[in-house]
Amino acid sequence: MKTPVFAIDVGYGNTKYAYRAASGTVATGMFPSLAPLAASRSLSGYGESVLASRKVATITIDRIEYEVGPDVSLTAAYGKTGRALADDYVLTDNYAALLFGALHFSGATHVERLVLGLPVHNMKKYSATLKERFAGEIDFGHGRITVDKVVVLPQPLGSLVLAANARNGGFARDDAHLVVDVGYFTTDWVYANGFTMDDSRSGGMPGGASQIYQRIASLISRDEDEEVEDIELVDKALREHTPFFFYNKQIDLAPYVEQADPIISGVVKEMQNNVGRLPNVRSVILSGGGAALYASAIRRAFPRVVIELIDSPCLANARGFLIVGEAGLTRERRAA
Repeated sequence: MKTPVFAIDVGYGNTKYAYRAASGTVATGMFPSLAPLAASRSLSGYGESVLASRKVATITIDRIEYEVGPDVSLTAAYGKTGRALADDYVLTDNYAALLFGALHFSGATHVERLVLGLPVHNMKKYSATLKERFAGEIDFGHGRITVDKVVVLPQPLGSLVLAANARNGGFARDDAHLVVDVGYFTTDWVYANGFTMDDSRSGGMPGGASQIYQRIASLISRDEDEEVEDIELVDKALREHTPFFFYNKQIDLAPYVEQADPIISGVVKEMQNNVGRLPNVRSVILSGGGAALYASAIRRAFPRVVIELIDSPCLANARGFLIVGEAGLTRERRAA
């Protein structure tokens, strides 16, 4: 399948992607950003269909096989799930395996514009590397895929564009907005007048939702006198508003979220020191998988500013990247 624009937000928590389907509608997908080494054998699918096959793909990078996809296991012995939490994440084979997995599940074979995102504080450091690494002919064990050009954007810009697009008329040129993208490992913010980014008041830092999950896990470990290693299941329970199951106990996580508030407040205070009091900002736009966890602290920090929680915050950046990529490709074709 040839697609003009394919947008991927390879986050630390989940990998999200968006593209224009043949029907003209926007197709999206999401799966955990876990890339464990592929098992040497599989029992799923055997036993007269008693064991269902999982939706996963084996991605080969430098002759090493990784397993990625919606049904990748959220747990592993001693917490070794194949997640990479590091500032140079985009240089890892885990990142590449997840990106290739998104392309594989979509069925794309030729992409004119591959649009990717980076945390704000890593744009200068890694943008050129991504453009070089993922352009050209790619083969990860499922046939060749051609990528004509790679475009790299600051992650929160996707949410800003999506929010503007939802308003039909978009944002006025002089309207100021603060976009806060609470990811799994980082929290990023963009201060923008219209679509002009103010570099001095935009930034990011390690300190996303995973810090909250790790804090909750340590508090449960203290109370249960037993180590909690499966923070992926803490994440899942919070997203689905269900109790956390641990040794036959259904644990309500709400009290533990409250006890993790100092960590959230610390990140928000750092952002507040960078952006100021925001008397001229029309709204603070919240996106990212950890947006709901940070919403209360951001409301306390900016009590007189309108706070908007974007619809489907996990997919917001990928959907916005698609809009940016399609607009850019249209301009290039007109110019040509």
